[in-house]
Amino acid sequence: VQLQASGGGLVQAGGYLRLSCVVSGRTFRSYVMGWFRQAPGKEREFVAGISRSGGSTYADSVKGRFTISRDNAKNTVYLQMNSLKPEDTAVYYCAADSNIILTTIPLPSAYDYWGQGTQVTVSS
Repeated sequence: VQLQASGGGLVQAGGYLRLSCVVSGRTFRSYVMGWFRQAPGKEREFVAGISRSGGSTYADSVKGRFTISRDNAKNTVYLQMNSLKPEDTAVYYCAADSNIILTTIPLPSAYDYWGQGTQVTVSS
C-alpha cells in the first residue's frame, strides 16, 4: 500500500488549503484514514480521522476549521483546512489501516501505512 500526500504550501493566517492523499490498491474502502501533523521539535499529533462509513473525528485544536472527507471512487482522502493559524504549521501526514478500531483512530501507533508528508506553513 502506498500513500501519496499533496497540497501543502505557504499561506497567510486566515487562509485555506486542501490536502489530498491518494492510496494505491483496490481496497481503499476498507481503510480507516487519518491525518496527523508534526511540527519541529514536537511529537506527531492527531488532526482528523474518517471511518470506513464516513464518520469523522477531530482534534479539539482544529474542530470547526478543518474537514476530513473521502472519495472512495478516487481512492482519496482530503483535509480541507480553513481559518489557518501560524500554530497549524507542520508537516502533515496521511495514514491508513484496515484493522483499526474506532477508539484508536487518534493514535499514530494504530496505523500501518503512512504517506511521505506535505509541508504546511502559515505565516502571521
